[in-house]
Amino acid sequence: MRVTLAEDSTLLREGLTRLLVEEGHEVVSTVADADALPASVELHRPDVVITDVRMPPTHTDDGLRAALEVRRRRPEVGVLVLSQYVETRYAAELLAERSEGVGYVLKDRVVQVEDFLDALERVAAGSTALDPEVVRQLLTHSRRPDPLGGLTERERDVLHHMAQGHTNAAIGLRLHVSQSAVEKHVNTIFDKLRLSHVTGYSRRVLAILRYLDT
Repeated sequence: MRVTLAEDSTLLREGLTRLLVEEGHEVVSTVADADALPASVELHRPDVVITDVRMPPTHTDDGLRAALEVRRRRPEVGVLVLSQYVETRYAAELLAERSEGVGYVLKDRVVQVEDFLDALERVAAGSTALDPEVVRQLLTHSRRPDPLGGLTERERDVLHHMAQGHTNAAIGLRLHVSQSAVEKHVNTIFDKLRLSHVTGYSRRVLAILRYLDT
């Protein structure tokens, strides 16, 4: 099996490389920066990518976003996420279009090396390998209703500009509509988010907080 490994920890990267080689696999490339992963896959054409989630450059969800890019460019390449964290947003997106050849395993729950190798083999074979905790968090996330689900595209645009701190007049200029039209959209947003009963400026703050929470 040809493997590309994306992991910013030198110790773990070297340890995984040695393990994979000892098991008869070929590590065709390693990267320590998520931005380098898609290009490395294009160059070396591995069968499977193993990637962490929180990697440089931002140490947030760069590894998962890079994995999504790999899947878009090379859907035939399997992706095994090996991380300490469950990032539900991009994990759900990774599984949404085609779950075959995708795995998500938590580092501290891989008690036996055999468990990790089994997950890798399943992903390479086109199956799915998901840690039970990943499944639990994805299900919990999917059951949570989207508070912005009832908003129109224009109302979402208005709320987006509200979250950036713009006044109604400034939003009107940016969206090329009148201030009164913006005010109507804002009132509709309050109604749909069930904030009409709240008085004062706090309605605007609460609407922004709900937007940011999504």
